[in-house]
Amino acid sequence: MTDEPAVILQRGLYFEEIQEGVVYAHRPGRTVTETDNVLFTTLTMNTQALHLDAAWSAGQPFGQRLVNSMFTLATVVGQSVPQLTQGTIVAQLGLGDVSFPHPLFHGDTLYTETVVTEKRLSGSRPGQGVVTMRHTGRNQDGVVVALATRTCLMWTKEAHETHASS
Repeated sequence: MTDEPAVILQRGLYFEEIQEGVVYAHRPGRTVTETDNVLFTTLTMNTQALHLDAAWSAGQPFGQRLVNSMFTLATVVGQSVPQLTQGTIVAQLGLGDVSFPHPLFHGDTLYTETVVTEKRLSGSRPGQGVVTMRHTGRNQDGVVVALATRTCLMWTKEAHETHASS
């Protein structure tokens, strides 16, 4: 008998565990700061004044700087990772139908929900399946700020366990 404590590894869901039509609510939310926006914007070399220039942005339709939409998209996808794909994804196959119906501002909190719209076993990659998800990002008031469809290649549990042990 060992005195070692049990280890519980956080992971996403395997292909078999993912359910179509279920709403996966990812929490906690993420409050976006000015620093987040400026750092992401400058790291990605996006010099759009709407993200960086407060004085200029004040004269634009929203009256203030907007959070970089690519930061919003990356955060929406990122919020889904621990619950859905952490350690169980093989590859992200693509993003589509991306839209930003309302801007995100400094100080807003982003919450994401994901609905699996389709899943099927891969015809060419045994032990893996293709999962299509619809991510919806909302601000603290429930206003939709981002929508995206994402397709991933996921492990089946048996295949991943076999792969990991080899």
